[in-house]
Parts: sequence; C-alpha cells; structure tokens
Amino acid sequence: MESQWEVATSTRFLYRLFRHVMPTARAELAKWRRRAAAIPDATLREQALASIRDKQFHADGGCVYAAAKPAYRVALVRVIVALQTISDYLDNLCDRCQITDANDFHALHDAMRDAVRPGQAHRDYYAFRQSPDDGGYLDNLVSECQQVLYDLPAYDLVQSDVEWLVERYCELQETKHIETDQREQALKSWSAPYLKDYPDIEWWEFAAATGSTLGMFALFLAATDPDKFANRSADIRDGYFPWLCGLHILLDYWIDVEEDIREGDFNFVLCYASPTTARQRLRRFLQTSMKKVRNRSLEGAIHRFVVQGLLGMYLSDRKALAQRGARKAQWLLVTAGPTAWMFYWACVVYRLVR
Repeated sequence: MESQWEVATSTRFLYRLFRHVMPTARAELAKWRRRAAAIPDATLREQALASIRDKQFHADGGCVYAAAKPAYRVALVRVIVALQTISDYLDNLCDRCQITDANDFHALHDAMRDAVRPGQAHRDYYAFRQSPDDGGYLDNLVSECQQVLYDLPAYDLVQSDVEWLVERYCELQETKHIETDQREQALKSWSAPYLKDYPDIEWWEFAAATGSTLGMFALFLAATDPDKFANRSADIRDGYFPWLCGLHILLDYWIDVEEDIREGDFNFVLCYASPTTARQRLRRFLQTSMKKVRNRSLEGAIHRFVVQGLLGMYLSDRKALAQRGARKAQWLLVTAGPTAWMFYWACVVYRLVR
C-alpha cells in the first residue's frame, strides 16, 4: 500500500508540474515552432512543424523530470524539449519522406549523437539529401542541447551512460526505417549481440526499449546534483533499461495495435504470440519497473511517478479507450496503485485543456 507521504508528495509534484513546468515547456515548444515555420525548404518545414504539432505530448511527458528539481527547471526543460524535438523531427524525416537509405538515417541521427556531446563539431546531417536548407534549425537544436548539458554541474559523470542510450536509440531508428521486407530480419540481427546481456527479454522487447528517451532524461536530472545522483549513473541506466524504457514504448505500440493492423504498419506488440501473452509481458515490464525504481539508489519518488505517469498518459489516450484490447490494459493501473489513478485523471484533464 502507498503511504500518505507518497500521495501527498505526488499531489505536490502534480501541482509543480502543471503550475510551473508545463508553461515553461509550452514556451520552449512555441520557440521551436516559430523557428520551424521559418525553414526555407518546404519538405523540411512541413516535417518539422508536423513533428511538433503531432508529438507535443512527447516533450510534455519528458519534462516531468524538471518538476523534481525546481532550481534547474528551466535548464532541464530546455534540453529535454530540444532533444525530444530532434528525435521527433528525425523520426518524421525517416518515416514520411519515402526514403529507405540506412546511410541517410545514420547521417541524420548524427545530430542526436552530437547533441549529447558538448563541444562536438556539427556535421552535415542532410548529406545524403543534397544538403537542403533548413535555416539552421537542426544545428540550433543541437547547439541548445550542447550548451545546456555543458552547464550542468555533473554531466561529465553521466555522459557515457547517456551516449550509450543515445547510440542504441540511433541504431534502432537507422534499422527500423529500411525497406519493410528487410526490417524484421535486420532488427533481429542488430539486437542479437545485445541480448546476451539481457537474457530475460525478447529481441523486439529490446528494440522497443531502445526507442525510449526517458533514460536519457533521467540522467540529465542526475547531472544536476553531483553529490546525490550523478555518482549513481550506472544504477539509473540499469534501473531504466530495459524494463522501464521497454514499458514506455510497448505501451506506445499497445494503443496503436488496431491502427497498425489496419494500415499494415510494423508494431512490436504484434510480435507476441497472442494478445494474452502481450498482456502478461506488459505486466512483467510494469512489475519489474516498479521493483527497479524502489531501489533507494534511484532516489525513488520521481522514478515511481514516471512509471505511474506512463500508465496514466497512455491508458487515458483516446486510442486506448476506443480499442477493446487496449482497454483491457486498464488493470495495470490497479497493479501500480492509487497514485497511478491520480496521474490517470490528471492526464485526462491535461488532454482536455492542452
């Protein structure tokens, strides 16, 4: 059972999130929306604007970490919004431009790699697209991340773990957007060497986990406090990957199952033998995530709130409410406790007013 302390703490957390963090996040998104609107190249401008319009909740969700550290609220929001905007923009460029060149995807995702390396020289991220003019949009996003991370007091203590997560993320994106008839085998081949270190999960579960940016954001939070967090960088990465990161992306795919079946799109949840097996594994990911974040070395509250907030965010989505199969996942809220229900209703309100 959750203590009164945790319920009270979660209430204060939600107040801080909606009262202080979300307005800051919206201002940052508005800044990048204005810059996207000024991109000279029509295709790049369209995809940049679409990525912000359609995936705003990714940045909103990532910014929850800023509510855990009020003194670094602005810095954390800036870097989280910028990195998530890079991620969503590149995803659109890979997914919606009828291009399936892995070399192009690698060059684009060098922007993600450079963004988490303060001082790293920028590259021609559009080299395989004849270097169209984006008005400095992607370079500015990369510079924003580099500048904020350079100023965080303990980023050097977490950087190697951030880079590991970013590299796996980039590898996934470079692999899953190739020709559809080659995709599954390529993902299996790519994930196989890593699975030796993660024998309790399947290849598609590993792939799903690499698609989450939450572990990176948790490490950004750790970089604000060298005494309390940063010397536990490995604990935080291991606490997030693969279970919590996997839960994040499997929930994302779970609510898209019917749509992806209809559209013929690849979906990691459809790799399971049956819907029953998928629900059982989702429960395993939730239970293991909750166990991991109870570890004192993770400074638990914010990380528990992230797990519970993920359930609230995805299970309150209209796609989840409209699908019989996705609605069956509501029982996960019971497993996660009363605070998860509080976050669920907070997400319902957020969807009404955003």
